[in-house]
Amino acid sequence: MKQRRLISFDWALKRLLRSKAHFEILEGFLSELLREDVRIVEILESESNREARNDKFNRVDLKIKNTRDEIVIVTVHPPL
Repeated sequence: MKQRRLISFDWALKRLLRSKAHFEILEGFLSELLREDVRIVEILESESNREARNDKFNRVDLKIKNTRDEIVIVTVHPPL
């Protein structure tokens, strides 16, 4: 029997943000969370605070636009 491999949210997010081609996936995820359609306009800032080899803290700020043409800043980071 194959062992199930788990994927962390942090790992998946880093992979999604590496290419604009994957933004649709993240936009869909954010749209579901925010309960309105959103579009990623740009990545504003990202931060990786790795003090030790096993640290995995990453944070990214996204500039998004909602259906009312409002600009919203969303900070995405793994659970603390």
